[in-house]
Amino acid sequence: MRFESVCIEALGYSLPSEVVTSEQLEQRLAPLYRRLRLPEGRLELMTGIRERRFWPVSTLPSSQSVVSGERAIDASGSDRHHIGALIHGSVCRDHLEPATAARVHHELGLPAECLIYDVSNACLGLLNGMLQVANMIELGQIRAGIVVGTEDSRHLVEATIESLNADESLTRETVKPSVASLTIGSGSCAVVLCDAELSRTNNRLTAAAWRAHTEHHRLCHSGADEAVADGMRPLMDTDSEQLMLEGIRTGAATYATFLAEAGWMPDDIDKTFCHQVGLAHRKRMLESLAIDPAIDF
Repeated sequence: MRFESVCIEALGYSLPSEVVTSEQLEQRLAPLYRRLRLPEGRLELMTGIRERRFWPVSTLPSSQSVVSGERAIDASGSDRHHIGALIHGSVCRDHLEPATAARVHHELGLPAECLIYDVSNACLGLLNGMLQVANMIELGQIRAGIVVGTEDSRHLVEATIESLNADESLTRETVKPSVASLTIGSGSCAVVLCDAELSRTNNRLTAAAWRAHTEHHRLCHSGADEAVADGMRPLMDTDSEQLMLEGIRTGAATYATFLAEAGWMPDDIDKTFCHQVGLAHRKRMLESLAIDPAIDF
């Protein structure tokens, strides 16, 4: 997919102030570590993740999405009346109904003619939303749009810790599917896109590509569909090793498709942003794409 008249006009983000280290999580997992005789420092050693952040306990995703959205709109200098779509693109949401986008739309003071809805697609929600807004701009349906999302990892991490400490049947082998749940962090981001005629930056969105290797959909899954305001206590089961291998294969195939779609050569790329934050995963992903780690953010 190529775009001829879409610009990424501005970004806005907000981060929680509460920093939670892997060492602190291990201290809370002391009952599990004693039972299984796990060495301290194992979590950071395995993942390469030193810390993650949590929002305050009572935080709703929409509250931080409003903050990030305001920052993105202010940075863009956009007239709010030009914003014809708002997509809330995160896993976490305030309630099952109404759409979290409804409150964000209201708090941002966007026009009634603005299309609003939620998109939930694991880690891809924001990118999916960007492409949907970009398509609407490219088709001339809207002049500008905003995609915003907020993830809150506190509920998953704390529920995982409680479950691991309480389950005395766990072994070093059966604890592995829960490790990925301890790496999740919190954050919020918003992206304003607009047509080239409105743009002050001319920061073009050029191309996109995607692939769906859904035969691997069982490698990472959670429990019931829950919302933050309902006090969600999610648990996830992840085959981290196989997910990494299949994710890298999917990434490599998508990267080749993207280069062809964009008409780029690998040497044309000045900067990359690898989604994988685990140390080993990031290293192997970049190696599979033949990308120099020096240009990765």
